[in-house]
Amino acid sequence: MDMSDLLKMGASLIQNNSDEATTNLDSNKITDALGSILGGENGLDLGSIVSKISDGNLGDVISSWIGDGENAPIEPDKVEELLGSDKIEEFANQLGVSVDSAKQALSDVLPNIVDKATSGEDSLVGDLLDKVGGLDGVMDFANKFFKS
Repeated sequence: MDMSDLLKMGASLIQNNSDEATTNLDSNKITDALGSILGGENGLDLGSIVSKISDGNLGDVISSWIGDGENAPIEPDKVEELLGSDKIEEFANQLGVSVDSAKQALSDVLPNIVDKATSGEDSLVGDLLDKVGGLDGVMDFANKFFKS
């Protein structure tokens, strides 16, 4: 699955969520806004997301997205902690929705996007994970890095 497919999947999830402010938005507009805040031309910025693994508040949640099994949900307010308020505001402005609606939309899609980007043989980060020893290697690296 390439980045374009991930963003389209995210747009579909946002259009079908429970927030009326986002359900009628144009899918191309959502796709563009997601691409803008999740790395733009460089693709999904998993580095910044994975760096939060060592954070006691988000580590278990993010690890569930990267690992096998069910994806743990993320609370809308924690999305801001993960991505930063500037990216949330940028996303909200691009879509013309409130910051609260933007946080809800992102909390609906981030677990799925990160999961799809990091799972399977044809994942966006499959090669990278293989080079560092898989998820265990990333976890080991993150723990060493953040304990220093």
